[in-house]
Amino acid sequence: MHYIRSQRYDTPQFTEKMMGPNPIKLTEELMLENRTPKGAVVCDLGSGQGITSAFLAQEYGFQVYACDLWSDPAENQAFFDQFGLPHEQLIPVKADALNLPFEPAFFDAVVSVDSYNYFGRDPNFLGQKLLPYVKPDGYLYFAIPGMKQDCHDHLPPELLLSWTPEQLEYMHDAAYWQHMISLTDGIEILSVAEKLKCNTRHCYTSSGRRESVAEHSWRISLMAMLLTKEFPEADMDKVIRMCLIHDMGEAFTGDIPTFEKTNADTRKEDDILLNWVNTLPG
Repeated sequence: MHYIRSQRYDTPQFTEKMMGPNPIKLTEELMLENRTPKGAVVCDLGSGQGITSAFLAQEYGFQVYACDLWSDPAENQAFFDQFGLPHEQLIPVKADALNLPFEPAFFDAVVSVDSYNYFGRDPNFLGQKLLPYVKPDGYLYFAIPGMKQDCHDHLPPELLLSWTPEQLEYMHDAAYWQHMISLTDGIEILSVAEKLKCNTRHCYTSSGRRESVAEHSWRISLMAMLLTKEFPEADMDKVIRMCLIHDMGEAFTGDIPTFEKTNADTRKEDDILLNWVNTLPG
C-alpha cells in the first residue's frame, strides 16, 4: 500500500512520539473504507501522545476526543496547538476505557490503534463499556497487533525468547477478534470478505506467486459456469454460489491445507463463520 496521507507526517515532530509500528500508517489504512463524514465526533481510544488524533482531525476533519489513561492532557494540548486547529476540534481527555466520561450515544465513531487488545479481550467490554457511547449508526475502526494464527496452546520457543506467555496473551489472530466482536449484540461486522483478497493459499499461480483465496474461489466459479452444458441435470446456479462462498471461513482463519486441517480446525472455522453470518441483516 502507498501511504499518501501518512507521508506528510514523516517528520521528527511525529516520529519521535511513536512507540511501535507507525500508528499514522495504520490509521490511514483503517480509513481507506471510511464511512464517517467530516465534522463527525470521533473518540480516539487509547490515543497515547495524540499523533493519531492530530492526523484524524487534520486529514478527515473530525472533531476528535483524544482519550488516554496514561498520557498528560496538558502535554497533548501543547502538541495539538502546533497545528493551529480550534481547541474544540481536538480535545485531549484523561479517561479510562472501562469508565468513559461521556454522555450516551456521544460519538459518531471510535478509532483505536494498537490499544483495543488491552481492554477488548473482556467479552463484555464492547457491549457494556464502549457501545453505549456510540450512536446506533456509528462505526468502530480497530487496528490490533496480533498473530497470523493463534498458537497459545503451543507457543514456539522462538517467541518466548522475547515475550512471556502473559505478554503474548494480548495478541491473537483475526479469527479470535472476529469471534469476540460477534458476541456483542447490535454489531454488524463490515469489511471481512475483503480479507479473502489478502489471505493466500498454499498453492501457486503459473507466474510463481501465492494464490489468494478470492482468486481460488473465482477460478472454480468460472469452471463451474463453463461446465453448465456438461451437467444439464445439475443446479449450476447453486453450484456457482457454493463455489463463491465455500471458503468464506478462510477470511478469518487463513488457509489451512486439507492435508493439514484437523477436525478442531474445521469446527473453529465453521463456528467463526456462523457467528459472522448471524451478525448480517435479514
